[in-house]
Amino acid sequence: MTSTVELTKENFDQTVTDNEFVLIDFWAEWCGPCKQFGPVYEKAAEANPDLVFGKVDTEAQPELAQAFGISSIPTLMIVREQVAVFAQPGALPEAALTDVIGQARKLDMDEVRKAVAEQQAQAGQNGQEGQEGQ
Repeated sequence: MTSTVELTKENFDQTVTDNEFVLIDFWAEWCGPCKQFGPVYEKAAEANPDLVFGKVDTEAQPELAQAFGISSIPTLMIVREQVAVFAQPGALPEAALTDVIGQARKLDMDEVRKAVAEQQAQAGQNGQEGQEGQ
């Protein structure tokens, strides 16, 4: 049984909203590095059952790939509390993936939201802090 969830445009928002910590692997069947990364990602999913490991097939879900500006696959994205805290193309080795997950676990999301709000304010945007305090 797989430890990952196939993400589609139908379930993506719900998955990210309902779960505090979601890893997303953007991949395609024809992609050699994606196939190499697949078992590493599955192993990490099995080792971290408290996290959601999603996969987006960029061929079947081009809208999702486009929405996130995915131009190279595989791309790994980590979303914590509905904030993208990591996004990097390339097939990470197992040790690097474990390290990235550990770093993402340690993030102080109040600080992350504060930094995002400051960046938005500096960019002249509204700067709403969203769901803080809930």
